[in-house]
Amino acid sequence: MGMISTELCEAIIDVAKDFNASGISVGKSGNISARHDNGFVITPSGLAYSELKPLDLIYCDLEGKVLSGEWQPSTEWPFHAAIYKTRNDIHAIVHTHSTYATALACRRQSIPAFHYMVAIAGGNSIDCADYATFGTDTLSENVVNALADKRACLMANHGQIATGDNVDDAYALAHEVESLARQYSICLQTGEPVLLDDVEMQVNLEKFKTYGKQHRLK
Repeated sequence: MGMISTELCEAIIDVAKDFNASGISVGKSGNISARHDNGFVITPSGLAYSELKPLDLIYCDLEGKVLSGEWQPSTEWPFHAAIYKTRNDIHAIVHTHSTYATALACRRQSIPAFHYMVAIAGGNSIDCADYATFGTDTLSENVVNALADKRACLMANHGQIATGDNVDDAYALAHEVESLARQYSICLQTGEPVLLDDVEMQVNLEKFKTYGKQHRLK
């Protein structure tokens, strides 16, 4: 893997192996990547996550050319590349077919400001990208548009994408999105929830700029 650090490879593989264990994505569905130099490292297509080893990961440039690795990259590499090209602030991407997020996405339903935690994804809502066939440039465009300047989105009839400063950060957000999707789905069973207004959500967005950044009191 050349100059790619062991730590980066292990972080990707640890998350991949947790997909099935946690239930956030089953079988071989979903994929993970992390920015590296002028490209990105991504999980391969079609290999069981439980068997992944560092040499199975693929290093691609931002045009999808394989620079290192023995396998084909995930068929979803185009939207990973598109996100890295357009968002310099994003350094890792986790895509899953988590149950509740996917269920909402199959209704082409975004997650509105029903709960203040929606702000953790960087906006007043977690939007649903328009549908396009997986692996296509059109899907990449739709995903980039749905993300805009946010950190997560749903994908119509497909799943969800979460991003972050590193793989662990992106994976944690994927779990938050799934939790919110579950809560919102339950709300919809009894009627439309009361939404927080833009003013309140802006307050929450400001608070999330320092959320989780712990420091000692003494």
